[in-house]
Amino acid sequence: MNDAPISKSPRLVETGIEGLDDVLHGGLVADRLYLIEGNPGSGKTTLALQFLLAGVRRNERCLFVTLSETKEELLATADSHGWALDGIDILEIIPSDESLQPGARYTMYHPSEVELAETTKAVLAEATRIKPVRLIVDSLSEVRLLAEHPLRYRRQILALKQFFTRQQATVFFIDDRTSDERDVRLHSLAHGVISLDRTTSEYGTVRRRVQVSKLRGRAFREGYHDFTIRRGGLAVFPRLVAAESRTTVDHGTVPSGLTSLDAMLGGGLAKGSSTLIIGAAGTGESSLATQYAIAACGRGERACVFLFDESLATFRERSSGLGMDVDRLIEAGQLAVRQLDPAELSPGEFAYAVRDAANDDKTRVVVIDSLNGYLNAMPNERFLVLHLHELLTYLGQRSVTTLLLMAQHGLVAGPESPIEASYLADTVLLLRYFEALGEVRKAISVIKKRTGGHEKSIRELVIERGLKIGEPIREFQGVMTGAPTLLARKS
Repeated sequence: MNDAPISKSPRLVETGIEGLDDVLHGGLVADRLYLIEGNPGSGKTTLALQFLLAGVRRNERCLFVTLSETKEELLATADSHGWALDGIDILEIIPSDESLQPGARYTMYHPSEVELAETTKAVLAEATRIKPVRLIVDSLSEVRLLAEHPLRYRRQILALKQFFTRQQATVFFIDDRTSDERDVRLHSLAHGVISLDRTTSEYGTVRRRVQVSKLRGRAFREGYHDFTIRRGGLAVFPRLVAAESRTTVDHGTVPSGLTSLDAMLGGGLAKGSSTLIIGAAGTGESSLATQYAIAACGRGERACVFLFDESLATFRERSSGLGMDVDRLIEAGQLAVRQLDPAELSPGEFAYAVRDAANDDKTRVVVIDSLNGYLNAMPNERFLVLHLHELLTYLGQRSVTTLLLMAQHGLVAGPESPIEASYLADTVLLLRYFEALGEVRKAISVIKKRTGGHEKSIRELVIERGLKIGEPIREFQGVMTGAPTLLARKS
């Protein structure tokens, strides 16, 4: 008989931020001290308020100790998010008017020692009276200034930690990183460290990221995770890890609704595969992808289109002009079309939006129009291809067929791709302009297909009232160059 004690799972507390709780695999261990650090404006106070509001919803006593902001400023921050801080006790500790007078005198003790002792005494007295389950101290920079000496500062933080542990309170200490050097001593004292990062791009909105730098005894999703601050608080977008979402992939093909196109592709696209449709602007990439989305809706499935380059109104007008009734499908909820602003987007937010759409069991086709806009949305992102690889892998594991559109530079000869993504895609369709008999025409060909055979011929693509794939082009040679030559007919 084994008399070894049974290990109990620790009690967790939710932060009140769904995405952050996902990163933390459920939340934070209760009755521990956590450090929330970040530069000014990174969202530390907002995160702290969301944490307390989550406690209020659970009827827990909550205390916010503010050493840097006034109570009025804190209430104004809450009001900007539409929050009422009812149920949260606020302790405001600011220097008294007497201590700011030039004639103020202290005897026996250094002024900083007196101020620090009074501050600590006020915090402990209020915590003893209220007995909060959740507590915020904002911010440690004021405690650091009062302590002056690093040893006194560390002792003070350690004493506060031990007191709150005995009080069985989950505590957030906020640090604004205003000291000259990063204080790693705090990291060793804290049970966990959550770091908020804020960077400004050359154009567009700022990018915010959160990282769990440390969490004792608990697994969590490592790395940086994008987040935004909206009315209502922080919205965290956990980094997409495709390996965490492996499922059984459905087999079969995805027809386009055009018999001739399916014939070129050896019966159609494979379910869960990714297809890159590449060509010069205006060759019909968007129309071809829309055809697949409409065909999916016709089978009772759902399709999602993410627009980087054109507006929703333009998408509707263009599709209607080709005889594609997208308005009816959008109103019926079968076709979801989302217009994205490249200047206001981060890779994590976009991946989260696509993942959210793909989590609908009826979603079977996703269109990203286009990779050019995706690239422009993240011009300084060095790992864009890795982001895209994880996203395509995740969609494939969900049996979602993905269509990626890319516009090449140049109209006819010598096109160049802004990003090398052809190796990521399972299938590549190439669209080209070519000149023939005084007319500008369009050609379509299958360059690559990993999941089976495909037609090697080049066919003409006609876009009028709908899409039409013509017979193989055999009377011309050099169609891919854009300026083919007419072959002499054999007698």
